[in-house]
Amino acid sequence: MCGIVGYLGDGNVYDILIKGLHRLEYRGYDSAGVALVGNDGKINIFKTKGKVSNLEAFCADKNLESKVGIAHTRWATHGEPSDTNAHPHFSEDGNIAIVHNGTIENYKLLKDALEQHGCKFHSETDTEVLAQLIEYIRVTNNCSLLSAVRQALHQVVGAYAIAVLEKNNPDTIIAARQSSPLVIGIGENEYFLASDASPFVEYTKSCVYLKDGEIAEIRRGEPLKITNLANEEAEIDVTKLEMSISQLEKGGYPHFMLKEIFEQPSTLRDCIRGRVVADGTHININGVNDNKEVFLNAKRIVIVACGTSWHAGLLGKYLLQDMCRIPVVVEYASEFRYSNPVITPDDVVIAISQSGETADTLAAIQIAKKAGAFVFGISNVVGSSIPRETYSGCYIHVGPEIGVASTKAFTGQVMVLTLLSLAIAQLRGTMDEETIAKVGKSILKIPSYVKKVLKLNEQIERLSLIFTYARNFLYLGRGYSYPVALEGALKLKEISYIHAEGYPAAEMKHGPIALIDQEMPTVIIAPQDHLYDKIVSNVQQVKARGGKIVAIVNEGDTVIRNLADHVLEVPEMPECLTPIITSIPLQLLSYYIAINKGKDVDMPRNLAKSVTVE
Repeated sequence: MCGIVGYLGDGNVYDILIKGLHRLEYRGYDSAGVALVGNDGKINIFKTKGKVSNLEAFCADKNLESKVGIAHTRWATHGEPSDTNAHPHFSEDGNIAIVHNGTIENYKLLKDALEQHGCKFHSETDTEVLAQLIEYIRVTNNCSLLSAVRQALHQVVGAYAIAVLEKNNPDTIIAARQSSPLVIGIGENEYFLASDASPFVEYTKSCVYLKDGEIAEIRRGEPLKITNLANEEAEIDVTKLEMSISQLEKGGYPHFMLKEIFEQPSTLRDCIRGRVVADGTHININGVNDNKEVFLNAKRIVIVACGTSWHAGLLGKYLLQDMCRIPVVVEYASEFRYSNPVITPDDVVIAISQSGETADTLAAIQIAKKAGAFVFGISNVVGSSIPRETYSGCYIHVGPEIGVASTKAFTGQVMVLTLLSLAIAQLRGTMDEETIAKVGKSILKIPSYVKKVLKLNEQIERLSLIFTYARNFLYLGRGYSYPVALEGALKLKEISYIHAEGYPAAEMKHGPIALIDQEMPTVIIAPQDHLYDKIVSNVQQVKARGGKIVAIVNEGDTVIRNLADHVLEVPEMPECLTPIITSIPLQLLSYYIAINKGKDVDMPRNLAKSVTVE
């Protein structure tokens, strides 16, 4: 949650910061602000409730000249969205300013102690407490800002990525991280700082990802210096960015979400490239090839994830159990970390996160490692925390996903889980070569099949008009289609704010059937698989109670077509690949219903893209 930007150099500081905030606005958009060290030596802070565009309007008539600054776009944790609670926050004497992404868990104890020493607070945030603590230590101990930050962080319990400015030291930014992402861009005589690399991708390709417990001292005209909390010098690992500026722009689409839905033929092709070889007859996953003994001897697989990634994990369970004959459990990472889980060295734990920074999933990884399990990561963001914290893994290679509601990352995760399952089955001999080749060849066709599914766009746009003002939706599926139903319902909830529930179709009669009437649309995912006859029965049960049915079926279906009110036809694929194909019409349906309701699909209320706090 929250986005941090910083800049020190000879460029236009304000413009660079504002552009960076727009790039990071997917991380939070309750309020925004900038802190600039002006030519008069003062720290000027401008902040306001609402989106970054509100901040731009507020700053239109302000003096913004500066050579160093920090900025922030907020997803509220402590204190409601307001001008006062917006970042940056400053110390009472105005000497330092700070931006923060994370949660200080012991902020109340620290605040009480500071108040006893005469500190006065103006906001409800935990971040202001950190600002006041740093300045109190600096003044009391007569130490440098770097030393004060280090001493303050020793007292902090929680997660943080921070950037700190000091009025009397205008050529320096101090930055630190613990369980929240922070990356430093290194340019020609200039430095950038951000929650991810998107704010500075057009300025430099060289960056350093801070590790937990590291503090960076960024000084004008000097090399970057990184130390840890024990004041020991840390190794600086400079990474070259693979991201391009075109990936961060809408490319003529009205919203990032629609662009990302339509990118899926190419993102899936990138995800597959180099992993399905020999004309589909062999699956090549380096993380499996390099750890053969682990996967040969695994007694159980545990998948941990949150949100959409958890739905992908459910599909991973079906895939791994079907193909590899290994028992699999899927856990919400937020529940796993507090459930005293039974994990052994014979387990493989798969952690899934688009951003690679999900706080609960990172915590689950640490628990699994401590128990001796082999931890395998699936992520999208190169250099993020999960790839660094796991023993091995796979990137999904779908490019930056800006829309808060995940689309291409979901299908990328499902594709990687499919490839992973095939690679392990190939290794363990639980699938014959002919079956692997059949699935592998079908995988190579998926980009073209997805392109065909996207031709339903206009039909779905018209269909959405019928259901725009429904108050509730029910999504039903069986087998591989059950997690697709969950994901379809989540997409609708996230961006249109319509209540929607996903259920296994057979469970409908154990409660949800009581809700079905003419006002309750039911979306049924019903490809031609081994459960098709069963779901036909469920369709009839809904129809008998006057329910309105939208069905996703394979081309040429005649049975459900004659029962459903509306039908969306998709190409037939092997059963294990159908979720990728059937999820895309649900993404489009959610998108158009939300657009019809006038909602901001890229920045839905109360949500953020990367959940880096509990």
